[in-house]
Amino acid sequence: MAAPLFDRVALIGVGLIGSSLCHAMRRGKLAGHIAATARSAATRAKAAELGLVDSMHDEPGAAVEGADLVIVCAPVGAYAGIGAAMSGRLKRGAIVSDVGSVKQAVIRDLGPAMPDGVHLVPGHPVAGTEHSGPEAGFAELFDGRWCILTPPPGTDADAVERVVEFWRRCGSQVEIMEPGHHDIVLAITSHLPHLIAYTIVGTATDLEDSTQKEVVKFSAGGFRDFTRIAASDPVMWRDVFLNNREAVLEILGRFTEDLTALQRAIRWGEGEKLEEWFTRTRAIRRGIIDAKQA
Repeated sequence: MAAPLFDRVALIGVGLIGSSLCHAMRRGKLAGHIAATARSAATRAKAAELGLVDSMHDEPGAAVEGADLVIVCAPVGAYAGIGAAMSGRLKRGAIVSDVGSVKQAVIRDLGPAMPDGVHLVPGHPVAGTEHSGPEAGFAELFDGRWCILTPPPGTDADAVERVVEFWRRCGSQVEIMEPGHHDIVLAITSHLPHLIAYTIVGTATDLEDSTQKEVVKFSAGGFRDFTRIAASDPVMWRDVFLNNREAVLEILGRFTEDLTALQRAIRWGEGEKLEEWFTRTRAIRRGIIDAKQA
C-alpha cells in the first residue's frame, strides 16, 4: 500500500470545509494521522463523535505539533490569533495553508508568524454549500471544483507542488494565482453575489408581515437561490468583507454604475438597450456550463 502524502495533517477548524477535508483525506488515504482543533468545545466533541479525526486538541499549538501540513479552516478574522498561537509549535519543514476566500489578508496575518523553514502556501477551494458545522462535510465537495493557490514570491517550489498534489487528490483542479488578482476575481464571482443576496433577503425581511409571507410562499427560482446564498455562515462572510474591502468596494462601485444604467433604461422604456444587455449576459452562463462549473 502506498504511503500517505503527509504523515500528519492538522486542521484548525472543522466546519464544512474542514470536515469535508477529513472525508476527502480518508477517501484518498492522504494523511497518516489527522489532528484538529476548533474554537468551540461542542464542535470539537461533535467532530470526535463523528470519527472525523484521529486526535482532537483544545488549542492550535497542540494540534500542529509534529504536523507536516497545517490547514487553517477558520474565519479569516481569526488568522492573526491562530498564527500567534501555533507559531512556536510548528516543526521545521512544515507547510501551512488555509481555505479562506481572501488571500492578501492571509499573507498579512499568517506570514509574520511563520518561523524560518516553515512554508506558507495560502489556498482557496472554490467550493461550498450554505450549511456549516462538522456534520455538514462530505468527501465529494471538492470534486471537479477549482482550488486556487496564492504562494508569496520566493515560496519553496517543492512545498507548493505538495499542496498542489494534495488538492488534486482531493478531487480539485488547481490554479496558481497572484494574491491581489485572486481577491479582485473573487470579489466579482463570490463576494459581490453574496452581498447582493444578503441585501435582497434583508429587504424582504423589512416588508409588511402579510407581504413577507407571500414572498416566502411564492418564492420563484431567483429569490429562492438568493435565500440559499444568504443562509451562509455570517461570521465567515463578515470577515470576508472586512478583509477584502478594497476589492469589494471597487467591484461594488462598478455594479452600482451598471445598476443605475439599467434603472434609467427601464424608466425611459429603452427596450432595445435592456434586450441587448440581457443577451450579452447570457453568454456568461453558457461559459460556466461549458466549464462544467454549473
